[in-house]
Amino acid sequence: MKQCFFAVDLGATSGRTILGTFTPEGLEMEDVNRFPNHLIETGGHFYWDIYELYRHIIEGLKIVAQKNVEITSIGIDTWGVDFVCVGKDGGFLRQPYSYRDPHTAGAPEAFFKKVARKQVYEWTGIQVMNFNSLFQLDTLRRNNDSALAAADKLLFIPDALSYMLTGEMVTEYTIASTAQLVNANTRKPEDALLRELGLTENNFGRFVYPGEKIGTLTKEVQRMTGLGDIPVIAVAGHDTASAVASVPAMNPDFAYLSSGTWSLMGVETKGPVITEETESLNFTNEGGVDGTIRLLKNICGMWLLERCRAAWGQTSYPELIAEANASEPFRSLINPDDVLFANPADMEQAIQTYCSDSHQPVPHTRGQIVRCIFESLALRYRQVLDNLRTLSPHPIETLHVIGGGSRNELLNRWTANAVGIPVVAGPSEATAIGNIMIQALAAGTAKDIASMRQLINRSISLETFYPEDTDVWDAAYLHFKQVTMNH
Repeated sequence: MKQCFFAVDLGATSGRTILGTFTPEGLEMEDVNRFPNHLIETGGHFYWDIYELYRHIIEGLKIVAQKNVEITSIGIDTWGVDFVCVGKDGGFLRQPYSYRDPHTAGAPEAFFKKVARKQVYEWTGIQVMNFNSLFQLDTLRRNNDSALAAADKLLFIPDALSYMLTGEMVTEYTIASTAQLVNANTRKPEDALLRELGLTENNFGRFVYPGEKIGTLTKEVQRMTGLGDIPVIAVAGHDTASAVASVPAMNPDFAYLSSGTWSLMGVETKGPVITEETESLNFTNEGGVDGTIRLLKNICGMWLLERCRAAWGQTSYPELIAEANASEPFRSLINPDDVLFANPADMEQAIQTYCSDSHQPVPHTRGQIVRCIFESLALRYRQVLDNLRTLSPHPIETLHVIGGGSRNELLNRWTANAVGIPVVAGPSEATAIGNIMIQALAAGTAKDIASMRQLINRSISLETFYPEDTDVWDAAYLHFKQVTMNH
């Protein structure tokens, strides 16, 4: 009997549920339903609608039941850091804040007055970003937040959704590692940090690792969907951890670039790499599958273009790419990670301001803006890869681009030119594939991660881009470093 796995894959702007089946030819996947994930702005805060996300998951499960598909298990992955406060009676105390909420501005500095920045990094190995759960929780505490004050448990987003399906509360390792609360060496929550927040391990669900069973669908969910007591498996709850699990690498000498709203570039290591250099470069050591650590750096990704496109009336990608291709090369460059681009009211204006402030020609046409974004991203990838080479315990011979950005042929070609090594693009559905892989491992369908990666390599069409025009890109890189250093 063929085994079907139901994957819930939620990103910061949209979500979907997918059915994955392993056949002798490889992996087959089909979308069950897709839906938007809207931020709700009210009362000066940005929230996620956890109930709406749950409703869409239930819809997906109903569709599967109506098709008479037997599913082996269910797994959920989402973005990192955000969490739900749960009361003593098991009810959610309010909708979860979004990491894009401005309330954590300046939060790291406030926390480091209590615990030295260096000490926090030595324990967790996690890069400092003001929206990390550590700083969200400290901010809520300082603001006497009523939901936190009344909370009995804190559940990260994938764990909150699996709780809604099963009634079981867990804290999955990969998603918890994004919080900056987990000790990178012991792979458990760091008590000293929890104490500073007035919390203990009891404020979290049972700690689990990818592949462990959370529970089975509650009677309520079974009744609503028409399904039986299907197990819900803790996959790599953090979407990047799921995506990296599916990198179709044939040997370990690779770096990956998970490319979507965010770009995450890194390498897989057996243990954390926590040094003065990784700290000063703000590299992060997040939990991976199979006991690995993902040594990586967050880079702003398609967020820049998504925000511009929203203002341009959702012009098609091919149109924008053609306009970018026809524009003058290296006319204006930006640092995609500048604070100016975090959440501006007008992204196009923010890019123009940056270029004007750094005494470069200001991009005016859509083609110039898109070209500026793509070239800047490719050069920023090179900068981060150069740093990774010095930190990685193994050589880096290939860059695997996975996620939605792997379909962006122009950016992939420019990335290969910028980084000077082959870029292998695909799979674009990396997160869902990784989610399904972990479920398959839990079900005993698959043997280990390495053999799964080889199966993916065989069963999915990948495109390789080789570096060209490296002299031109080398010169552009020097210019990029100059422009971004002085801004």
